[in-house]
Amino acid sequence: MNAVLKRILVKLGWTVVVFLGITVISFWVIHLAPGSPTDLQTTLNPQAGAEARARLEKLYGLDQPLHVQYFDWLKRLGTLDFGRSLSGDHRPVWDKIKERLPLTFGMNVASLVLTLMIAVPIGVTAAWRRGGWFDRISTVLVFIGFAMPGFWLALLLMLWLGIYWPVLPISGLTSLGFDTMPWHEQIIDLARHLAMPIFIYTFGSWAGMSRYMRSGMLEVLRQDYIMTARAKGLSSRTVLFRHALRNALLPVITILGLSVPGLIGGSVIIESIFALPGLGQLFYEGVMARDYPLIMGSLVLGAVLTLAGNLLADLGYGLADPRIRVSGGDA
Repeated sequence: MNAVLKRILVKLGWTVVVFLGITVISFWVIHLAPGSPTDLQTTLNPQAGAEARARLEKLYGLDQPLHVQYFDWLKRLGTLDFGRSLSGDHRPVWDKIKERLPLTFGMNVASLVLTLMIAVPIGVTAAWRRGGWFDRISTVLVFIGFAMPGFWLALLLMLWLGIYWPVLPISGLTSLGFDTMPWHEQIIDLARHLAMPIFIYTFGSWAGMSRYMRSGMLEVLRQDYIMTARAKGLSSRTVLFRHALRNALLPVITILGLSVPGLIGGSVIIESIFALPGLGQLFYEGVMARDYPLIMGSLVLGAVLTLAGNLLADLGYGLADPRIRVSGGDA
């Protein structure tokens, strides 16, 4: 038990170190970009001169050295204060993130569930029937999925399903008069607006995940204990789902852990194309406006998701393979 507790404390300690390293590098890099919030606010105003710009820099704390700005920001972060946005309505950053988080999180979770429901059966079947017609067809579809950029597919779907054959809306989250609709029509309206973005997320993810699932299953099927199970006369279904599947899920668990930070980064393009008010679009707007507090708030959220994804992957390894739990406890 002491070894397990020690391992957890060491992991938490490294997590804190990695998190601080991410914030230091991010804070430094965003200040390397040309322009500043004050430049963007005063450039289009002919009456705003150098004195007005200096007052704004002092108001925002941008006149301080970079390391002083970072430690001031880190102190506020200790109280979960991300500061106020430097652009737009100047509202607290956390309030803006809270408004956009449910949409982005919901779309990505729905896409992740659909991806698993599609990719795992395809990968398992392709590995079990290696070289057959199903394996060949799925391989072709996977290559198509890899080769098709998400933004290009989004434009095609908008053209076909939104203009030539207008069955789905191509932008926004709701239709006009949404507030006056009955609750079941509101659900249908939301589903119609989110159908194309969720499809694009899923189409871009299932190809890679099904290949990892197929590769992991092929590796497991070559193991001695699988051959022993077959020699004992166990049915193919028992061998496949009771003995092989859990161990073959390890590569997929790794991909799932790495996909968690993509909840923000992977949403920027799709949310911008479909004009969806999510975190990706908020992050893009913050970058364009050089809104340092908003950018850092989004990056901190991405860092937390990255570290949480790694932790969840470790826990998933233990659930999928008991040998990992035993080795971890004895370490």
